[in-house]
Amino acid sequence: MARVPYLDQQDLAAEHRDLLKRSANIFRALANSPEGLRAFHGLGEFIRFKSRLDPRLRELAILMVGYLARSPYEWSHHVEIGKRFGVSEEDIRALMEEAEGRPSKLEPLAKTILQAAREMTRDMAISDATFADLRARLDNERVVDLVITIAFYNAVVRVLASLKVDVEDDYQRYLDAFPLPTGPQ
Repeated sequence: MARVPYLDQQDLAAEHRDLLKRSANIFRALANSPEGLRAFHGLGEFIRFKSRLDPRLRELAILMVGYLARSPYEWSHHVEIGKRFGVSEEDIRALMEEAEGRPSKLEPLAKTILQAAREMTRDMAISDATFADLRARLDNERVVDLVITIAFYNAVVRVLASLKVDVEDDYQRYLDAFPLPTGPQ
């Protein structure tokens, strides 16, 4: 159960009601701080709609963060979102293999993106070797966009966990199809 109330549009002052155009629980919880949600939403919108990073690769990076953090909310939502941006079920299964240290059939750039997400999530920074591999495959703008994306979603999973945001019932099917690992990280 969430640690703060889930707000609806009618709970907000008129100037903040636009924040809940989407009724996702994460936004409903963050709406307890309307200006905080507005700032949070701004970076999320940049990542989703203005970043020049390939959308499928972006979603794979986000999914890796959700998987490693064992974040049911993030994982389930981005399994659905990822499909809209070209992430296949095979990609998701390959990501799970990569996260567990097993080889997959993903293309080299996707593997490097997932490695960068693993390193930033587990070790706080991308290693020199992985960064050099990224630089060989992506321009500076896309490398920075990737770093911003991974860092932001590492923040998102911590917000979700700290506020104990519940997964909406509609997303349970993704957790059933692609279960998160159990036990210690």
